Amino acid sequence: MSQAIKETHYQFPGQKGFYRGKVRDVYMFDQELVVVASDRISAFDVVLPKAIPYKGQVLNQIAASFLKATADLVPNWVTSTPDPNVTIGKKCDPFKVEMVIRGYLAGHAAREYKAGKRLLCGVPLPEGLKENDRLPQPIITPTTKAAEGHDEDISREDILAHGIVSEADYLILEKYTRALFQRGQEMAQEKGLILVDTKYEFGKFGDQILLIDEIHTPDSSRYFYAEGYEKNQEKGLPQKQLSKEFVRQWLIANGFQGKDGQHVPEMTEEIVESISDRYIELFEKITGQAFVKADTGQIENRIEKAIMAHLGQ
Repeated sequence: MSQAIKETHYQFPGQKGFYRGKVRDVYMFDQELVVVASDRISAFDVVLPKAIPYKGQVLNQIAASFLKATADLVPNWVTSTPDPNVTIGKKCDPFKVEMVIRGYLAGHAAREYKAGKRLLCGVPLPEGLKENDRLPQPIITPTTKAAEGHDEDISREDILAHGIVSEADYLILEKYTRALFQRGQEMAQEKGLILVDTKYEFGKFGDQILLIDEIHTPDSSRYFYAEGYEKNQEKGLPQKQLSKEFVRQWLIANGFQGKDGQHVPEMTEEIVESISDRYIELFEKITGQAFVKADTGQIENRIEKAIMAHLGQ
């Protein structure tokens, strides 16, 4: 089996800090961030014990592809992708909200609606909707960006009232979010997919608002297959999804949902390889490109060498 990279422990000249997220290892410099997409995989807010070969490459390259394809609409943080697992860009001051946008009543929105709520983040929802129905128009349902624990829903009014984002900046965030989602939906449609909902994060570099983090990846977005969508809705059947939902379903089937006292089921080589294959399939479906596996023989050295070359070392 190919090697996978679970975590990195580099020390670079001029490095000012380090942060490890669920999937990414972030090396901080004065004006730059060096972001390594590891092969870690999380579900139910738990990082699973085994890394998945090529997962980091898949996410990094999908994000790079979409950031490049939307740069004419919204400026973004990326300056370089020197390795299949690495993105380097401007160190921004992030806004403390995530801009979630939904074109369909799915996931969290569907659960809230089913519980009787008709106001989501201050946005009214019409009566008579079924799960996965298309909304009359896309709605923005922001969440707070929590340093710890879960993000929480918040309304536009509360964001402005609490001064989390200034009104002038928030108007730009809304405009950018709608433009990105429209482009994302158009690109998905060309691949026989429906971009159901997604999230965008933004930050400031000086006075400029930039799109940061990843976009339109299966970890940050929900996709349906367009073929069969209407028939499934008519019959009240679940939609065929393109996301990491299959990992959650495998865990649930084996008695794990991240609750106290539960244990992650054994991740055999066969399971790890099947998850890897599914991520590669996701890449090819979402981008329309053939996936080219990077050399994983000396993966940590390969990544370090690419970053050092970027730093001029």
